[in-house]
Formats: sequence, C-alpha cells, structure tokens
Amino acid sequence: MVTLLVKSGGEQAVPDWQECFRAVDPRITVRWWADPAVPPEAVDYVLVWEPQHGWLASLPRLKAVFSSGAGVDHITCDPAWPRHIPLVRMGGEATAQRMGEYILWSCLSLLRDARHFALGQAAGEWRHRETRHYAADRTVGIMGLGNLGGHAARMLQSVGFPVRGWARSRKDIPGVRSFAGAAELPEFLAGTDILVCLLPSTKETEGLIDARLLAQLPPGAELVNAGRGSHLREPDLLAALDSGHLAGAVLDVFEEEPLPPGSPLWAHPKVTVTPHVASMASRPERARYLAGAIADFEAGRPLPNLYDPERGY
Repeated sequence: MVTLLVKSGGEQAVPDWQECFRAVDPRITVRWWADPAVPPEAVDYVLVWEPQHGWLASLPRLKAVFSSGAGVDHITCDPAWPRHIPLVRMGGEATAQRMGEYILWSCLSLLRDARHFALGQAAGEWRHRETRHYAADRTVGIMGLGNLGGHAARMLQSVGFPVRGWARSRKDIPGVRSFAGAAELPEFLAGTDILVCLLPSTKETEGLIDARLLAQLPPGAELVNAGRGSHLREPDLLAALDSGHLAGAVLDVFEEEPLPPGSPLWAHPKVTVTPHVASMASRPERARYLAGAIADFEAGRPLPNLYDPERGY
C-alpha cells in the first residue's frame, strides 16, 4: 500500500480521485493534501497543482512529486522545492491527444474566422465573410517539438497544414522542417503564418514572444499560445493586433491566472480566450497514468516524463 496526497480540483474532488484510483490500483490510498489524519511521514507520493510553498519539503518520506498538468513551474517556483525528489510532468497518450486536438481546433478556428462569427452570433447579426485561406496555404510553425508538439504536428498535417518546427535542438519528425537554436529562429518565423507556442517555462523562454519576435512574422500572421503565460508579452501582442500586423490569436495561458476581469484580452475582437484547458486530461486518464508510473517506480523502473532541473524542462 502507498499513500498519495492530492491537491488538484479542490477538496470536493477527493472522492472522485479516490474512485478513479480504486479502479486502476486499489493499493493506492488517496487523501486530501491537508488531511490532519495523515502524518507527514506516511506520505509516499503527491499529485499537486500550485502547492503551498514549503509543504513538499515537510514530507520526509516523499518519493516523487506529480504535477496534475503538463507544466511544473507552479511547483519549481517554491524556493524550498525538494530538488532531490523526482518531479514528474503529467503525460501519457491522453494528454498528448488533447493538446493535439486543442492546437488543431485553434488553427482551424483562426483559419475559418471563428471569432468573427462567434461575435456575430452573440450580437444576433448575420456577419457573412468569405474565408480567406484554406489549410494548405497557411504554414503552422510550432515552437517546442517535444511529445506534445510532435503529436500536434502530425494532427495538423492530417488536415493539410504545412508544418515547421523550432526548438533548441533539431528534431526529426516526418514532413516537418526543423529549425534549431537562436540563429535559425528568424528564418523559422519568416515562413510561419500561424505561430504555435508549446515551449517549456525556462529563463530563456520568458518573454520570448515580444514585439521584436512578432514583427518577424509575416503580415497577417496569427498566434496560438498553449505553452506558458510567461512566454508572451501581452501588451506587445495587443499592439500587433491593433496595428493589423497580426490577424488573430487563441490564448490558453496568461501572465496572471485567472485572467483578470479588466484585461483587454477578454473583449478583443481578434482574441479567443480559453481558461488553461488545452491539454487537461480527465481524472480517470490522469489516475491511470499516475498509477502506472507509481507501479513502475515501486518496481525499480524509471519514472516517465521527468523534469530535469539542470535543463529547466
């Protein structure tokens, strides 16, 4: 038997988490992270989103930390985060599939002017508009070609989008032209009509999508950000949209979350906002992924999707 503390979805979600884990591995005992009946020394694993600073370091027997999402910066921002303990990003086929679906939906929404028609419906207006492009003449450039980026690339290709990718090192994905490093970023941007950001959160990627970068995209280009809010300088994006250099954006992550009610992004006619849901797998899917990872780790096999503190992703 192992004990897993959960801080994801609120205390009201614990019964659902318990049911999900019972279905895949009844040996895992699931409790709420702040349950006073569970002594710190009894905790083997945690599944968390935005844990309180210092809490992870207070668990003396902790074997591994699991993020309930694909990102881990909500954990590593804790100055007392125990770096000697494995940190696992949420992954698995369900996470990659959902991210791929989100990127495909976003690119198709931009392609078919979905924001324009949604505003027309909300106003009760018949806003007829001819579609300017089709998939084959809009090149999608993906920044970040890991598991999620590679899966999204294949899904985009399946409906006819030409796809290129950029990362710190060159990748080999069939049909995807790969660009690598800072020296090749300008060429990558110059040929990208829809820029998709799936980069991890690192010091190098913070504020990367700024006025200078956006200016290197072709006039009429569009943006999808499902990486991290820290990647994007929101005022620079708004300026590019208002000037007409960019034609639209779909944003799932923001500098401040939840997005404040007064943010101009909410009502901007060229911006679609979603509340950080791009790759969120269901609880049964996440429980299945975690149970498999825990079983592997208990048997001495390596954990999947490990965060590397030295590389920052």
